[in-house]
Amino acid sequence: MTDVTDYFIICSADSDRGVKTIADNIEKKLKELGDKVLGIEGYTEGKWILIDTTDIVIHVFYEPVRKFYDLEGLWIDAPRIKLPFEDGFPKNSD
Repeated sequence: MTDVTDYFIICSADSDRGVKTIADNIEKKLKELGDKVLGIEGYTEGKWILIDTTDIVIHVFYEPVRKFYDLEGLWIDAPRIKLPFEDGFPKNSD
């Protein structure tokens, strides 16, 4: 649906500290996997952090900001991919 990226990941936390923690962990994991982070925007404020890896753009929101901008509503026609998470943690594969 866009030439900008292949995927968007949208997630949120209930505090700016939580937003920064999620972003820090995503950046750390991407580096461990050898993926290149092209840019990170919004980290100082911690209300909406965007992490650009070219193929994936990750949006980490403070929950009220996520509701206000409603990216899911803007991209309502985009196909959704279910991720293997349950209550925020990977599902047990046993």
